[in-house]
Amino acid sequence: MTIGTNLTAHYLANNKRVTILDNFSRAGTEENVRWLKKCYGDRLTVVKGDIRQADMNLLKLVENAEVVFHQAAQVAVTTSVKYPREDFEVNALGTFNLLEAVRLSSVRPIVVYSSTNKVYGKMEDQEVTESAGRYSYVKLANGVSETQPLDFYSPYGCSKGTGDQYMIDYTRIYGLKTIVFRQSCIYGPHQFGIEDQGWVAWFAIRAMQNLPVTIYGDGKQVRDVLYIDDLIRAYDAAIENIVRTAGQAYNIGGGPRNTLSLLELIELLNQHFDHQLNYTLDDWRPGDQLVYISDIQKSKLDFEWEPRVSPHEGVVKLIRWLKQNESIFVKG
Repeated sequence: MTIGTNLTAHYLANNKRVTILDNFSRAGTEENVRWLKKCYGDRLTVVKGDIRQADMNLLKLVENAEVVFHQAAQVAVTTSVKYPREDFEVNALGTFNLLEAVRLSSVRPIVVYSSTNKVYGKMEDQEVTESAGRYSYVKLANGVSETQPLDFYSPYGCSKGTGDQYMIDYTRIYGLKTIVFRQSCIYGPHQFGIEDQGWVAWFAIRAMQNLPVTIYGDGKQVRDVLYIDDLIRAYDAAIENIVRTAGQAYNIGGGPRNTLSLLELIELLNQHFDHQLNYTLDDWRPGDQLVYISDIQKSKLDFEWEPRVSPHEGVVKLIRWLKQNESIFVKG
C-alpha cells in the first residue's frame, strides 16, 4: 500500500476527499489507514471490500469518483507461481470488474492503472553485458521503451499484462479515459516491504533490524528505482494531460540516471547503519530480468515529467522514516 497511502495523503493534503477500497490482506494496511485517519479525519472514507467482487458496492464507489487509481493487486511473482488462480482473480478479473463498473457508470472517471515492467518478460532479445559488478544493456542506452514487445512471463506477468491490455482496449472500444503506468521499483515511506516484493524497503527494514537477507541471483541485477513523490507527480501530470495520455501506456521508473543493483543498495545501507547487512545467495526467480531500466522519454514528451529524487536521497528519506517508526515493524 506504499503508493496508495502516499497518494491518498497527497490528495487529502490538497483538500480533496478520498475513498479507499481495500480488503486489508497486506501487512501494514491497517497501520497506514490509522495514520491517514489520524492526520486527515473524515475527509477520508475507508470501505472494506474486494476487487474480485463485481457488486453494487463497486459501482456506487465508481459513480462518485473523478479519478480512480487502480492499485489493488497480487504483487509477487513467487506467490503467483504458487497460487495462480488467486493471482488471476485479483489481477485480471479484478481489473475487468473495475473497468466494467467504470464503463457502466454515468460519470466514467479517469482510471490510472499500476502495471509493471514484468509485462516485457525476460527480454531475451536484448543483449546484456556485465561490468563493474552490475549488468547493463548493450544497445538500450535510454532503457526500455514502450515499443519493446510484450512477453508475459509467470502467472503474475500474465495477470498484470491482461489488466494492462484491457485498460488500453477499453479506451479504444468504449472511449474510457484510462492511463497505464508500467512501473519499475517504487519505494518510499509507509512501505512494508516483504521478501517477495518491495526489495528496496525490504532490504532497508532488515538492515534496520540487523537481520540478514537472501538475494535471488547474484546481486548484480540492476533496476531503475523511483521515489514515491516522483511517481505521484507523474500521476498528476498524466491526469492533467488526459487528452494526450488517454489509452496510452508509459514506462515509469527512475530512468538511466536512477539505477541500483542489489549489491549497490546493500552498500548504500551499510553507510547509514552501524553494522553490515549480511546476505546469502539463492537461485534466480522465474522470469527475473538481469537488468531493467525504463526509457522515460515518452512521459517527458507527453506530460513533461522526469524524476527529481536521486536513489541516495530517496533511500536516506526512507531510512529516516523507518527509524522514526521502528516500533511498528515486527522483528523476525
